[in-house]
Amino acid sequence: MHSVHSAPILQYLHKHGQRMDTEIAEATGIPLLKVRTSLSDMSERGEISRCSVTRFNDGKPVEGILCRIAGSIPPSTPGRKPGAKA
Repeated sequence: MHSVHSAPILQYLHKHGQRMDTEIAEATGIPLLKVRTSLSDMSERGEISRCSVTRFNDGKPVEGILCRIAGSIPPSTPGRKPGAKA
């Protein structure tokens, strides 16, 4: 069963790529708890890929969920890569 919040979340991820749950909640206006519930449901259906992450803001750990559309690969970051030949 699709959550009523699934469509705006999927649209946001299609447009903006990989994002944190807090970013999705802020951008869509959907409460964080409902975003997390929808992300869980979408992950179970295979619509998104997600993982739990800890980021540090001013030295304080912040737990969250990083997610993206299933099957999409985030673009490479600029700069040299480990093991790359000069």
